Amino acid sequence: MFAKDIYVGRRARLMEKVGKGVILLLGNSEASCNYPSNTYKFRQDSSFLYFFGLNEPDMAALLDVESGEQILFGNDVDIDDIIWMGPQESVKEKAATIGIEKSEPMAALKGYVEKVVKAGRKVHFLPPYRNYNKILLNSLLDIPIVNLKAEASVELIKAVVDLRIIKDKYELEEIEKACNIGYAMHLTAMKMAKLGMVEQQLYGIMEGIAYSQGAMTSFPTILSQNGETLHNHKHHQILTDGRMVVIDSGAETNMNYCSDFTRTFPSSGKFTQQQKEIYQIVSAANNLAIDLARPGVTYKEVHLAACRLIAQGLNNLGLMKGDVDEAVASGAHALFMPHGLGHNMGLDVHDMEDLGENYVGYDDTIQRSTQFGLASLRMGRMLQPGHVLTVEPGIYFIPALIDKWKAEGINKDFVNFEALDAYRTFGGIRLEDDIVITGNGCRLLGAKRLPITVEDVEREMAE
Repeated sequence: MFAKDIYVGRRARLMEKVGKGVILLLGNSEASCNYPSNTYKFRQDSSFLYFFGLNEPDMAALLDVESGEQILFGNDVDIDDIIWMGPQESVKEKAATIGIEKSEPMAALKGYVEKVVKAGRKVHFLPPYRNYNKILLNSLLDIPIVNLKAEASVELIKAVVDLRIIKDKYELEEIEKACNIGYAMHLTAMKMAKLGMVEQQLYGIMEGIAYSQGAMTSFPTILSQNGETLHNHKHHQILTDGRMVVIDSGAETNMNYCSDFTRTFPSSGKFTQQQKEIYQIVSAANNLAIDLARPGVTYKEVHLAACRLIAQGLNNLGLMKGDVDEAVASGAHALFMPHGLGHNMGLDVHDMEDLGENYVGYDDTIQRSTQFGLASLRMGRMLQPGHVLTVEPGIYFIPALIDKWKAEGINKDFVNFEALDAYRTFGGIRLEDDIVITGNGCRLLGAKRLPITVEDVEREMAE
């Protein structure tokens, strides 16, 4: 946990932003895997962590904006709990560590909420994503479960986003730790990859590093030679000469801050000429985006600049054609890069995605596009110091998408479909780094940058 005054200050700023009413924040409960007492590793709700720092199940809190009263709800352990879990702090003691004077058992929560509702005051809550909390909110507020997302407080969502989206120095220290663990995960996999290995072996090595140095991975590791499948979670293939491995993975610290890196390397340790040509376009797009990311620029602009570089590179290889600016404006490049350049990152690897991407990555001045590819850009808003983002351009050759566009004549003036026949088994390449926006630019997060050039990747794999 951070120091008590950090959590006290965060809650004070939250109540000031919301203005009136009562804020209800729910922690997470244990989630069963394949039978009730065999649970997944517990992961606390990120907003609850941000404002209370308590990484334990079955807790909730009420913040009365007008009176300033704060109440932590949770149950003290009994002797059966102590037998299985050992002695635990009381809820009152936990509350004191984060600057809350009043605590109550969970059973008392309903009565408090009923009083607020009866008085005609608004109960602000965030959109729930766990079924347990959906049921709890339904019982507390008598809102049909299917309506909870729509009934969530926009005022509270915007207040939480405003606070969480800018990272302070203490958060950045934790994110740096996560990046250093992620560096070790990726570099170890790159060095240990050998022809004949099963992908799962590399997957297991990386997961082990994450768990040994932090809390867990920040999301299920993507590791596959079928890199054209953007989120491929199958790890059954044997590393084969002529193919490439895409690894998209990150770590989560014991304080639950995240990292997220992607590297692509040849299974054999040596790029073919065709692979090298595409790889160098992607690495150039990655470097360009990092050079352009700075306060006063929208991330949508940075995304489009990277897309123009990719389109020009593919033009040079004869895979695209026509005017580059017109091609990007029409979305022709999205055949090869159907996702966005990056996303916010912090306590969530896709930070605050549970609150709604349009609240996190967009605002009243920057609206989300509906164009294929650009619509998948999770972060488009104006950059500010303290924003933590991923930079992850890619080029993919997806046979089913190529066939669809060719059959329907989509962007036929900008795509050389005949030339793509030589790339049907190519796969894909994605290169991702984590950055923080500074006063006049940005900087890479982590003590070292993962190998990014063709030469560096081949050298690391050869050692």
